[in-house]
Amino acid sequence: MTILITGGAGYIGSHMVLDLIAIDEAIVVLDDLSAGFAGLVPNFVPFIKGDIGDKSLVKSIIESYGIKSILHFAAKIVVPDSMSDPLGYYLNNTSKARTLIEAAVETGIKDFIFSSTAAVYGGTDATRVTEETPTDPISPYGRSKLMVEWMLQDAARAHGLNAMILRYFNVAGADPAGRSGQSTPRATHLIKTACEAAIGKRVGMSVFGTDYATPDGTCLRDYIHVSDLARAHRLSLEFMRAGGKGTVLNCGYGHGYSVLEVIQAVKSVSGVDFPVTLAGRRAGDPQELVATGEKIRSLLGWKPFFDDLGMIVADALEWEKILRNTSQIGQLH
Repeated sequence: MTILITGGAGYIGSHMVLDLIAIDEAIVVLDDLSAGFAGLVPNFVPFIKGDIGDKSLVKSIIESYGIKSILHFAAKIVVPDSMSDPLGYYLNNTSKARTLIEAAVETGIKDFIFSSTAAVYGGTDATRVTEETPTDPISPYGRSKLMVEWMLQDAARAHGLNAMILRYFNVAGADPAGRSGQSTPRATHLIKTACEAAIGKRVGMSVFGTDYATPDGTCLRDYIHVSDLARAHRLSLEFMRAGGKGTVLNCGYGHGYSVLEVIQAVKSVSGVDFPVTLAGRRAGDPQELVATGEKIRSLLGWKPFFDDLGMIVADALEWEKILRNTSQIGQLH
């Protein structure tokens, strides 16, 4: 029962690869390398450089490798970029995903797991977000993902595709064994940015918005370790293979940290007091996004192993040091 992982050379997708090969699952990776790195995929894993929007390519991969399940990670993910390039995000995240879903339906794929986002909730007033919290995305990124959710739900009703939708909160950290991590240049993830400042890759960093209605005026987010997130996908797949019906699941720990708290954690772990500049709010950023985390625990029996901000920061920091000392990511394998 071979699994196709789209975007498997990217940040989260590469951790999914590591998680599945650890239990001897047969997998194939499809990635166009626009944001991923082939060196993050172990050499023995079949890798195809290509576009999820190329239906003939996707169908040939499914048929050639006997694919039974698709885990779809390939997407553009930078919220501020989506504000300036909305059509690019709708093309890459929505239109091409439609083609991928169509290929899955036409080839009889049974199980489809989609990498969605808490950005679909937008600027919700909910203190803690559940899967029933109304969706109201405030960025093209969030809208592009919500549209894919709708397509999958419609395809499930019309064609019997079993679709699981995982809405991520803020993914952070890196593989504890140092085999993968967030490697994209110009990444805007808070913990990565702060870690880059701590190792001197950038001269300090900026905090966008200090006037939110939060304890210290900065945004609150629920940070989930990428390895815990990968395991949530594996448990989802096991659940579906056992006959479970796909649904929507929030992926978070159920508690949040402010931007300033995260920066202080990075300074404490690294021992470096890097400069921080306070700036105005950034378009598309909701004030607070924190999950309850109850449904995924009860349905899948998922329990986090890395629910500790210091641990998340330490793994991310070690990965930044590996990147600093490695001229090419391909040397990691």
